[in-house]
Amino acid sequence: MHFMIRFIFLCLSIFILLSCNDDNTVDIEKKQDSRNFKDIIESGKIKAITTYSGTTYFLYRGRPMGFEYEILQKFAEDLNLELEIVIAKDENKLIEMLKANKGDIIAYGYTITEERKKDIDFSIPLYLSHQVLVQKKPDNWRRMKLHNIREQLISNPVELMGDTVCVKRNSSYAQRLINLSEEIGGKIHIDTIPGEMTTDEIFKKIANGEIKYSIVDQNIASIYASDYPILDISTKMSFSQRIAWGLRKDSNQLKDTLNQWLKRAKKTVDYHVIYNKYFKNRRSFRKRVKSEFYSLNDQKISPYDDLIKKYANDIGWDWRLIASIVYQESQFRPSNESWAGATGLMQIMPKTAEELNISNPTDPQQSLRGGTEYLSQLWEAHSTIPDSIQRLKFTLASYNAGLYHIKDAQRLASHFDLDSLQWDDNVENALLKLNKPEYYNKDFIKYGYVRAQEPYKYVKEIFKRYEHYQAFITKDSTNTGETF
Repeated sequence: MHFMIRFIFLCLSIFILLSCNDDNTVDIEKKQDSRNFKDIIESGKIKAITTYSGTTYFLYRGRPMGFEYEILQKFAEDLNLELEIVIAKDENKLIEMLKANKGDIIAYGYTITEERKKDIDFSIPLYLSHQVLVQKKPDNWRRMKLHNIREQLISNPVELMGDTVCVKRNSSYAQRLINLSEEIGGKIHIDTIPGEMTTDEIFKKIANGEIKYSIVDQNIASIYASDYPILDISTKMSFSQRIAWGLRKDSNQLKDTLNQWLKRAKKTVDYHVIYNKYFKNRRSFRKRVKSEFYSLNDQKISPYDDLIKKYANDIGWDWRLIASIVYQESQFRPSNESWAGATGLMQIMPKTAEELNISNPTDPQQSLRGGTEYLSQLWEAHSTIPDSIQRLKFTLASYNAGLYHIKDAQRLASHFDLDSLQWDDNVENALLKLNKPEYYNKDFIKYGYVRAQEPYKYVKEIFKRYEHYQAFITKDSTNTGETF
C-alpha cells in the first residue's frame, strides 16, 4: 500500500515537472519570437496594427490619411524608421495579433481598461473621451419640438434596462454595458456585432433602423453624427476614459520611447492640428465620406482610374502601381507643371513629350499613354537586372532622374564593390554620392551632377504608396498586369 502511494506520488511529480518544462519552453519560444526595440531599430521598420476607419486609417484621393496614421508617421520619422501598417480586419483580434507579434503597437483609439491591462501594456493617453449612446430620432423629428424629441429618446442609461444594445464583443463598450447592468441592478442585453463592421456601417444601420442602439466614443460619434442628423449622441454612457495605444508587456524600451515622444508631441501645435482635422473639422469629414474617392466608400483612387487601367494593361503593369506614380508626379492634376518644365499627369519633359508624340501633355489620355510607353522603354533598358522588383526600382529611378544618370550610379556602385544590379542598399547608395563633386567628377562618370535625394525618395515613396493602394483597393479583374 505504501509502495503504491509512493509510486503515484512519483508519477504526479514527474507529470508536474514535465508540464512546467513544457510551459517554460513555450515562454522561451515566445520571447525568442518577440520583436524587441533593438530588433525594430535594426530592421529599420516599425509595424503598427490598426483598422480601417474614417478617423484611423483610410485612403482619400490617392493619399493615405487618418489620425493614427499621421501620428505614427511622425513617430516613425523621429526614429528614422519606415512605418508598416498591419491591418486588423476584425477589431476583436487586435490583442491577439499583437501577442502573436504581427505588429509592435496597436495604433487605434483603444480605451485603457483593467481587463485589457491583464493582457497588454498601454502608452500614455493620446486623448480623453467618454462613451455615448447612438440612437435614432423619430422619423418626423424635424417637425417636432426639442422636448418632444427628447421624450422619445433614451436620456439615461437606466432606461436601457431590459433592452438590447449592439456592440463588438471585445470592445470597451461591451465591458461598460456589463458594468452598467451591475450598477443599475438590471440587465442590459448585449447583441454582438462583427468585428469587421466599421463605425460608418454602424451609424448607417442605426439610421436605417437595422440596429436600435450602439455605443461609440464621443469624439468619434460627434464627427460621424455630422453626416447623420437623424441620429442622437447626447446620452452619456461613461465618465471620461483614457484612449491610448497598446503594446506587448515585454516592450518596455519601446513603451518608454513612445511615451517620451508622445509627451513632447502633445505639446506641439502639429499634434492638435492633426487631432482637430479628424475629430473636429466636420465639414472636411462630410466632404471626404461623400466622395467617390474615399476608400471606405468605393474602389476608386482618382478620376483617371479607367485610363490608368487601360494603359497599365498595355504594358503589363499593376494599375495601382501606375496610380502611385501618377500621384507622385502630379497628385492627379493634369495642369500641374514642375519647376523644370515637366507637365501633365505623368510630368513629361517637353523633349520627351516630342519623342513620344505627345502634342498636348496636359491631356490626361496623351500623358498616360506617353508616360506608360516611356516606363516600358526604361524597363527594357534595364533588361540585364534579373530580379523584377529591383528592375522596377531602376525603372522608376530612371523615370525621375534620367536613364544615363542611373547608369552612372551603377558604374559608381561597381567602383565601390557594390552590386550594380541591386538597387536596394547598393546602387541607391551610390546614387546619393552623385551630388558631390568628388564623385560626379570621376573620369568614368559621364553625365555629372544629380539631385540625388529626389530619385532616392521617389522610388521609396512610390513603393510605400503602392502598398497602401494594395491594402485598400482590390486589383480590377480586367487588369491583367503584373503584380510586382
